[in-house]
Amino acid sequence: LALLFHALHSSLHVKAMNPKELEFAESSWFLRHQYEDAEARDQERIARAHKGLVVVGTELRVDEIDGGDLKAALARIDRLENENQELKRINSDLEKTVKKLQSQLDSLQKGGTAQEEDDDDDVDLFGDDDEEDEAEAEARKAERVKSYQEKKNKKPAVVAKSSVVLFVKPWDDETDMKEMERLVRTVEMDGLKWGGAKLVPVGYGINKLQIGCVVVDEKVSIEDLSEDIQTQFPDHVQSVDVAAFNKI
Repeated sequence: LALLFHALHSSLHVKAMNPKELEFAESSWFLRHQYEDAEARDQERIARAHKGLVVVGTELRVDEIDGGDLKAALARIDRLENENQELKRINSDLEKTVKKLQSQLDSLQKGGTAQEEDDDDDVDLFGDDDEEDEAEAEARKAERVKSYQEKKNKKPAVVAKSSVVLFVKPWDDETDMKEMERLVRTVEMDGLKWGGAKLVPVGYGINKLQIGCVVVDEKVSIEDLSEDIQTQFPDHVQSVDVAAFNKI
């Protein structure tokens, strides 16, 4: 408007105006401030309606949008747009994955239905290879079993043994205990090995013979051993009891 009024004012010096033009120019020149105030108020209304648009002639801050920083707001908008694009990309990838899985599932379902309807119509293009693979697997398995058995047979068998302590009781205090021990040790069995012995007081001057031995469980029965000692030496031995029995 200032330029317009300047142009009109300059034109008065350039050419002559008719009375109507002169009257319009003079009225416009004197009402210039009213026009500018009206335009400023209108621009301010528009600016407030659009929350922060920059408008010349208003008192609104240029860097203000809803009370926040313009750069921060623009940065936030850019960030939201980037996040939106990323979400769209992820959604697209998920849709592709779901379609791919659905396609595979449909194929499997169709294949299973066709096999159930007619097994004779199935064409196994790789049947021979599968049979060969199974044969090779069976051969390898048999070879491993054979190798294991050979190694197992080479290992010495574990012999189960037990440590036994016997109490051999005499008839009375007149029994020769050294002779009784000698007689007990004369008992021999495959898998029997006698150990240490000592006399243990019983009472009234009577002692019993405590003697240890190691036996192979598969070859020696402790019950048979006790019975043999008692039956072979009835003049010296009254009874035989097992005092301790431990696996080795």
